[in-house]
Amino acid sequence: MVRLLAEDVVDGARALLGWTLATDGCAARIVETEAYGPEDPGCHAFRGETPRNRAMFGPPGRAYLYFTYGNHWMLNVTALEPGLGAAVLLRAAEPLEGLAIMRSRRAKAARDRDLLSGPGKLAQAFGLDGSRYGLDLFDAASPLRLMPPASPVAEVRVGTRIGLSPGKGDETLWRFADAERLPWVSRPLRELACG
Repeated sequence: MVRLLAEDVVDGARALLGWTLATDGCAARIVETEAYGPEDPGCHAFRGETPRNRAMFGPPGRAYLYFTYGNHWMLNVTALEPGLGAAVLLRAAEPLEGLAIMRSRRAKAARDRDLLSGPGKLAQAFGLDGSRYGLDLFDAASPLRLMPPASPVAEVRVGTRIGLSPGKGDETLWRFADAERLPWVSRPLRELACG
């Protein structure tokens, strides 16, 4: 997987569907991702390296966490070769283990399918913050890690990325979702087509 992420952020984003994210007694199956590349105005690396986005310019497969809107952490997986800033945003996941922990961290979630149905929700439910920045997500000894699925996702839905300003990559079809797990995917769903 790290090799694929090193070669192509879009293919890497698609291939991360079905992987399991795990840390501190919590585990969830990734059901939605978005790709962000170096030539992409929607990408944090578009204007070059900064202290905030430094992980994006390092090796592929590292945790790039950033704080946004004054109250949400977001988890990304770095991609491409060192020096080229790119990452895959983990947008949503299906809870597998540690539901009681996730529920306690996301007390406002009305249903279990709302626990991880967005990147800020996912990070909150997993208790993620900047202390996990730069961790190797594919190292089995890492406290925050990604583990491969038994088999790849059979059908993928594709759509435009969420929350980008007009002209900043909002038309790019780099949002991917597991078609068999749409109840766990963030909204809006109407934009997701078979792909």
